[in-house]
Formats: sequence, C-alpha cells, structure tokens
Amino acid sequence: MRHHNKNRKFGRDTDGRRALLRSLAISLVRYGRIKTTEAKAKELRPFIEKLITKARVAKESIPARRSIISTLMNRNPEAKKLIEEIAPKYKDRNGGYTRILKLPQRGGDAAKMALIEFVD
Repeated sequence: MRHHNKNRKFGRDTDGRRALLRSLAISLVRYGRIKTTEAKAKELRPFIEKLITKARVAKESIPARRSIISTLMNRNPEAKKLIEEIAPKYKDRNGGYTRILKLPQRGGDAAKMALIEFVD
C-alpha cells in the first residue's frame, strides 16, 4: 500500500526523477513556459517555486546562489537568469510564481497535457 507516499515516481529511480525535475526546471527558466504532462507539471511547481524563493535572496547571499547553481547542475546561464531576471519580478509576491494550464490530451497515448509558465 502507498500510504503517505505522495510523490510521483514516473517509473524512474530517485536519481532519474531528480534529473527529470532539473531538466524541466532548466527548460522552464530558459523558455518561460513549457508543455509537458500534467503530472510532471504538478511535480515541477513546488521544485521551481522553492528555487525562485531562494533566488530572491541570492543577490546578497552567496550560499543561496551556490545552492541554486548546484541544484541546476552548474548551468550558469539559467542560474544567472533565475537570480537576475526572474526572481526580482516576484520580490513582493509571497509564492504562486507559476501557473499550470490544462491542455487537451496527447494524441498518441492520451496523456493529460499541461502548460506550466511563470505568472507575470
């Protein structure tokens, strides 16, 4: 039984799930919005929102900056964009930095699709 196991496994082991979330987060920071499955978008939301919350103080805090860079696997352009462009937009906002819009099902396997983007 799966009592109290709320995280989605996506048919991957722990390292695979972590790599998937990092890749989705990097794509979201790079492009501003991405189209993915609804389940992946719902798992990505808390991951990216915690990064943005950390990035809000990263201008003054070197440990926060290093933590973001290590989370994004040393992807400096994306980390820099997150800290210098995206996070300042949400300086006065207490959470809710992303929105998930549901899309029609995918044709091949009828998976529920969603669009995740940053709130303006």
